[in-house]
Amino acid sequence: MKYYFNKTLEGSFDQVIEKVGLGLKDEGFGILTEIDVRETLKNKLDIDFKKYRILGACNPPYAHRALQAEDKIGTMLPCNVIVQEIEPGTIEVAAINPMASMQAVENPLLKELAEEITAKLENVVEKL
Repeated sequence: MKYYFNKTLEGSFDQVIEKVGLGLKDEGFGILTEIDVRETLKNKLDIDFKKYRILGACNPPYAHRALQAEDKIGTMLPCNVIVQEIEPGTIEVAAINPMASMQAVENPLLKELAEEITAKLENVVEKL
């Protein structure tokens, strides 16, 4: 099982970021964090890097249910989605596969939640 699912799109980086945000919103997710890896590497290490953002997506009702089932599951939240520029005009979007990460947690209550969240994140990526 792959730990992520992805899709490559043609367009501008900023347009894809916007599409991802709208797709996440349609599935009940909000973006809690946004890390601009390119900017961070430039500021901290003076390294030039491709456009690369990590979006920390959270669906509050599912996060709440997961935290009720397993109080340490916060170590795996939020669900990360990356947007990276492969080359100018070619953008890849990849999202974590919650089913892959939840295999490490021995809690049957989380399996159903992970299946539902996986379906939602897959839907976001597929609709891009």
